[in-house]
Amino acid sequence: MAIVVPAITLPRLPEVSLWPALLGLLPWVVGKYVLCPLRWRVLTNAGLSRWWHIRAYAESELLGLFTPGHVGADLWRIHRLTGTGLGRGDALASVGVDRLVGAIGLAAFVGFAGAALPLRLLLGALGMAFLLLGAYVMVRRIRPDLVPRGPLPGPRQLVKGLLLSAGYQLSIAAFLLGTVAATGNSVSPLALLGAFGASQLAGALPGPNGASPRDAALIVALAALGVPWAAAAAAVALKAALAWLPALCLGGLSLVLTRRCARQATTATA
Repeated sequence: MAIVVPAITLPRLPEVSLWPALLGLLPWVVGKYVLCPLRWRVLTNAGLSRWWHIRAYAESELLGLFTPGHVGADLWRIHRLTGTGLGRGDALASVGVDRLVGAIGLAAFVGFAGAALPLRLLLGALGMAFLLLGAYVMVRRIRPDLVPRGPLPGPRQLVKGLLLSAGYQLSIAAFLLGTVAATGNSVSPLALLGAFGASQLAGALPGPNGASPRDAALIVALAALGVPWAAAAAAVALKAALAWLPALCLGGLSLVLTRRCARQATTATA
């Protein structure tokens, strides 16, 4: 879908230039593959290096693109953490807290930007927090072996995580501005943040990358800002298609190296 939609819509647009989208892709790669792994590391008390987190996160992003709701990314991160000897409960807490801080960071960033619907985003983040708390209480009673044994992130770690999340939101805004500009249109950055924030409300419903309810909501929001429907669909699909490039290059290479190291370790043990 991420390839078919741009292939159909882009040739029909009166003006198309991929350079703005590629320029917007650069800061997004830094945000997604550097800032997000660093946020995850700040919130994880595992003593692992920055490089380990960057590689594991890149691998998870590639697997997440293949799964609805990006759920494969979380499962892979949990798998990689438990592979280092970290308890399953601590691994679950690490990924869950990282998700929560990301949601709160999005709500706060949209709110500080003065865009619309920050309250609903914040309520969604708070709902996620109560859901995680309820899940923690249930798991503690039913499966105490899944309860995290290590310390949870402190206030300083949470603040650092929120700052890194804000940097990632800036990179998303730059990427969206680039894909919209690639179709020959332009929108206000603040209005674009509001549109992106509103589209995240549909993220609770899973779907494939490039054809999820979140992508559809973003197309509707861009159309409401005055972007033609065909251009809005092309911009969102182009964003989804370009996301595969760093995922395949960075995540794919890291997966190959990780499997090679695992095979060498197995051979040496045998």
